Amino acid sequence: MKQYKEYLEKENYSTTTIKSYSNQIDKFITWCKKNDTSAEVIEYENCMKYLKHLQRKYTNKRTVNHALGIVKNYLNYLVSECYRTDNPIETTTIKGVKKVVNHNLLEADELEDLYYSYQTENITDPYHRLTAKRNKMIVGLMVYQGLNTTELIHLEIEDLQLYKGKIYIKSGAKSNSRTLELKSWQVIQFLEYIKEVREEIIDKKHIVSERVFIPNNKRLGNTIYHILKKLKKTNNKVNSSNQIRASVITHWLKQYNLRQVQVMAGHRYISSTERYLQDDLESLHEVVNNFHPIQ
Repeated sequence: MKQYKEYLEKENYSTTTIKSYSNQIDKFITWCKKNDTSAEVIEYENCMKYLKHLQRKYTNKRTVNHALGIVKNYLNYLVSECYRTDNPIETTTIKGVKKVVNHNLLEADELEDLYYSYQTENITDPYHRLTAKRNKMIVGLMVYQGLNTTELIHLEIEDLQLYKGKIYIKSGAKSNSRTLELKSWQVIQFLEYIKEVREEIIDKKHIVSERVFIPNNKRLGNTIYHILKKLKKTNNKVNSSNQIRASVITHWLKQYNLRQVQVMAGHRYISSTERYLQDDLESLHEVVNNFHPIQ
């Protein structure tokens, strides 16, 4: 369990989430022992028995789905550490659990405005001027390439293919690797950032790192949180990095076919990409209902 906690810490899970996940996995491991199996060898049939155990314990489907999701995460961890060869419930979900659909998507011009409105000039403090330039690079990758917080955290120097105008995104626990095109102005600013800005930040922090983005403290997630607070001042609709990513993917679907967007978004399953089509349709229904309510 200690190794799993360390894994969650490396993946930048919060202390509260790590505690919650650990408690749930302790219960799962205890159940496995009582049923003559273990997390390392449990098969689909026994996983379904555990699911029935959860359904008897919890009446709320969303709670059951959450508990099942934690077990999926743990089994994926075991696969990544070569304790297992597969995750038998990777694609298993509870029927009847409605996803929370985000209707508050940003328009294409609103996304671009987040980037261009991010100030890097007229900042008195030299270090804050450096971090502002770093932050603008992060905003660019969010609004043009749809990167999420985890992908931004794990981005390394070797992933930048600036002379090809591209960036490589490694695969994650829930995503596929992909290579994405950079905008021409991103390439120019990245060259300045890598050769000058990043080097100065590293010198001031007295650290050695291959990560592209050096955070203000130990966690880049905290830096991104403060970036989002600043973006909200530019556009009050902004509420999370997931919302920005959802907006980007939804706009991609208006320009590219479903399979292309699946690759660009790093989705393992086409159903994940299709959900954004459904979200867009539901958003349209919501607008129609707001302006033309049925009496």
